[in-house]
Amino acid sequence: MTPQTIKVACSNCNLRELCMPVGLNPEELARIDDLVATRRKVKRRETLFRNGERFTSLYAIRTGVFKTRVASEDGRDQVTGFQMAGEIIGLDGIVNDHHTCDAVALEDAEVCVMPFDRIEELSREVTSLQRHVHQIMSREIVREHGVMLLLGSMRADERLAAFLLNLVERLHARGFSKSELMLRMTREEIGSYLGLKLETVSRTLSKFVDDRIVEVDMRNVRILDADALRRMINPTV
Repeated sequence: MTPQTIKVACSNCNLRELCMPVGLNPEELARIDDLVATRRKVKRRETLFRNGERFTSLYAIRTGVFKTRVASEDGRDQVTGFQMAGEIIGLDGIVNDHHTCDAVALEDAEVCVMPFDRIEELSREVTSLQRHVHQIMSREIVREHGVMLLLGSMRADERLAAFLLNLVERLHARGFSKSELMLRMTREEIGSYLGLKLETVSRTLSKFVDDRIVEVDMRNVRILDADALRRMINPTV
C-alpha cells in the first residue's frame, strides 16, 4: 500500500468537526469512514486538479494550503480563492462533471479523497450528510458574494484588511493564534485575488506597518491592532 492509498478514519481525525457533519451516531460515522477511501499527498506547486479535468471527487484538505485559479481572457492567471485544512475543494466540478479551475498546493499538502458518487449515494441515507453538503455549497456562494463586494466597492486598504482578518479568523478556528499567521501565498497571489497590483499590496502592507497595525517579517505577519483593521472595513465598529 502506497502513502497515497492509506485508509482514512474520519472518526479519529482532529479536523472532523470542520469538514464533516456533527452529531452523527456511531453507525453513521462508520459509514462516512467508508466514504473517505484514500489520502493523497500533493507536493508544493503541484496541481490537485486542473481546469477541464473530469470531476470525480471532492477533496477535504487535511494539511496544507491551496489556491484555486482560472485563466483570464488575456491569458493571465486569476486567483479565485485560498483553501486550508478542514475545507472542501472541488465543488466547481459538480455543475458539468468537469473542473472549471486549477487547484495548486502552496505548500506540501495532504487531502482526503471523497468520491462524489458515494457522497450522493450516502447523502440519501444519512440526512445530516446531505444537509452538510448543502451547507458547504451555500458557504461557497456566500464567499463568492463576499469577493464580489470586496472587489466592487472597497479601497485597497479595506481589501487587504478584510483579507488579513478573514485569514487569521479561519486559522484561529483551526487552533492557531488569534493574531499571528504565516502567509503561504505570495504578495503577487494576494494581489491577484484582491484585484490589486503587486506594488499596491506591498505599499498598503508597508503603511499598515508604519501605522503600527501589523508587524511583518518576510511572510510572518503579526496583527497588533485588529480593531484598526475592522474600522477600515466598517467605520462604525
